[in-house]
Amino acid sequence: MIIEPIDANDPAIGSTKTTPFNLPRRFVAEALGTGLLVATVVGSGIMAETLTHDAALALLGNTLATGAMLVVLITILGPISGAHFNPAVSLVFCLDRTLPARDLPAYLVAQLLGGIAGTIVAHLMFALPVLEIATKLRAGPAQWFSEMVAAFGLVAVILSGLRFEQRAVPWLVGLYITAAYWFTASTSFANPAVALARSLTDTFSGIRPMDLPGFIVAELLGALIALALMGWLLRPGIIRQSQPRKAQS
Repeated sequence: MIIEPIDANDPAIGSTKTTPFNLPRRFVAEALGTGLLVATVVGSGIMAETLTHDAALALLGNTLATGAMLVVLITILGPISGAHFNPAVSLVFCLDRTLPARDLPAYLVAQLLGGIAGTIVAHLMFALPVLEIATKLRAGPAQWFSEMVAAFGLVAVILSGLRFEQRAVPWLVGLYITAAYWFTASTSFANPAVALARSLTDTFSGIRPMDLPGFIVAELLGALIALALMGWLLRPGIIRQSQPRKAQS
């Protein structure tokens, strides 16, 4: 199946067609953004567990910190790299030809390394071992389906936001993830790089390494379904006007 680009020439968050920044700077921006995002997810989870034994309250603290940080990071780093911070999002932009295929490997490496660095930073801030192997169980069809829904919604929000309200994309993404933390059974990882980084912390936000494959496959599948659907939905259909009838003599 060939998926045509939404609009590869639009200067917007997500696009690298019009950015004046070279690949090394975009690499650093993606690594920095993913790292700060993961540090927020892991660090706020640790803080929440420290302050309360109420799981719902801990999740709320984790949610608000993550949503707020996404708004900040996309706003300040979007003009540099597109602020993907997510291999599934980068893959989508590569398939719709907004991100050049030659740049995709660099984006993926930056996101994965940045995510791992984010976990390390969070652990060091709270005097924990540099890295740990997570033991929190997150598996099963409901969890995988939740991740597919979470990634589908994230990509749909990004593509729709770029099409209709580019300036609002940071808020749209932050608000969507804030909501998805609560309406999905998996608490909306929606990001393979973040999932990998969270497998290296045995804290509130952790996920067992053996559970990663199901999450990652579901996230990529959800992102691709969203690309296919939104690629069709966001293109106006051609309205065929009926020809005027000729006057009868």
